Amino acid sequence: MQELRLLCWVVLVGLVQACPESCDCGEKYGFQIADCAYRDLEAVPPGFPANVTTLSLSANRLPSLPEGAFREVPLLQSLWLAHNEIRRVAAGALAPLGQLKSLDLSHNLISDFAWSDLNNLSALQLLKMDSNELTFIPRDAFRSLRALRSLQLNHNRLHTLAEGTFAPLTALSHLQINDNPFDCTCGIVWFKTWALTTAVSIPEQDNITCTSPHVLKGTRLNRLLPLPCSAPSVQLTYQPSQDGAELRPGFVLALHCDVDGQPAPQLHWHIQTPGGTVEIASPNVGADGRALPGVLAASSRPRFQAFANGSLLIPDFGKLEEGTYSCLATNELGSAESSVNVALATPGEGGEDALGRRFHGKAAEGKGCYTVDNEVQPSGPEDNVVIIYLSRTGGPEAAAAGGGISGKQPPGLLLLGQSLLLLFLTSF
Repeated sequence: MQELRLLCWVVLVGLVQACPESCDCGEKYGFQIADCAYRDLEAVPPGFPANVTTLSLSANRLPSLPEGAFREVPLLQSLWLAHNEIRRVAAGALAPLGQLKSLDLSHNLISDFAWSDLNNLSALQLLKMDSNELTFIPRDAFRSLRALRSLQLNHNRLHTLAEGTFAPLTALSHLQINDNPFDCTCGIVWFKTWALTTAVSIPEQDNITCTSPHVLKGTRLNRLLPLPCSAPSVQLTYQPSQDGAELRPGFVLALHCDVDGQPAPQLHWHIQTPGGTVEIASPNVGADGRALPGVLAASSRPRFQAFANGSLLIPDFGKLEEGTYSCLATNELGSAESSVNVALATPGEGGEDALGRRFHGKAAEGKGCYTVDNEVQPSGPEDNVVIIYLSRTGGPEAAAAGGGISGKQPPGLLLLGQSLLLLFLTSF
């Protein structure tokens, strides 16, 4: 029994005192320290004691931090990685370090960083990421860092900052963000306002300057004049036809997304049909309705034709094209979206459309066609149900020119041969 206890004690001591050959491990001021700086290392060495609280790997040749790089040292409170050659920090590399308070990644080449790992580092108080190649910071990158006091992002390649990036940092007292090539457009105006009013210390503000546009190059951000900026707004409308018009096969549905905003928003269509989801970056066709180079063969016409002026044409609209049509406008200040549900129904003496709404049809005396009494019931109080015409009128050329696009018209009918076809549009 005594020999067994001795063996266990030897194993335990060995585990506690284990240390990579290229590092020095020991206790100082009550902290378990592993010093691996200036060792010409090209990878994080294995074999650290599990109770290490401070690890220095500065001034080595580490090219990246892979997933699980620090799995052996979950009790780390300080991690120093400055002056390496790190280009990529993989997801899961830092996530296990839930007790980390200080992280230094400065003076590397980082352009690919797993921002989601920061969600696990809620105890972090110091984050140094200066002198890297960062070009983008997600809006929610710092959402869990409510204990962070000092953040250094200077000397990177940041062009803009998403509004609210620093809002979660309620304990922040020091922010260094100078010497970045900022685009002084509408997307950065919020940061100018925030920097002028915040209690956070922001040193070297003379070096927080504009790189573009060219006319503003070198302008200090805090002296930037007001810019004409507005968030996007959208209004989704449709193209009507004449009441009672007789149509032949090959009808066209025309929608129009009227977009406003400064700078000019980018328009995108999201279409959900029974066959799946279609995403379209507008425009995908020229004025003649033919596909733009790189979209489809130049001579072909897409199933959904998105024009540069915001019009969307759906030639040969049928049951397969039923669904939800959404236009999304985005610029530096945000986004706006408007959607419609489009469905076809063939009424007789009554029934339901494809969206489950009840309708009633009846013959108009002496006219040989159908009208609709005012009994189409919305599926909910928020719905605005409109019966729309499908029309060949206008075509791609008219849509490209912006003609014939207007707001909602009174309910009407589409007479197609001997059958009736109704189009219900629900806006929300």
